[in-house]
Amino acid sequence: MKNFLKNFVRDESGASAAEYVLILAIVGSAIAASAVALGDSIGGAMDKAKATIDGYDYAP
Repeated sequence: MKNFLKNFVRDESGASAAEYVLILAIVGSAIAASAVALGDSIGGAMDKAKATIDGYDYAP
């Protein structure tokens, strides 16, 4: 049991997995924030296009 605890304390393989999880969380958050910002931008462009089309006089 004593050796098991020593080996468990010295084992650093889980630390690298935790670091990968943190990196993925940061990258995922950045992607989500970008998607929200881009979505708002696209929505604004579509609203402007709709207003332009609605204001166009189709009669010759």
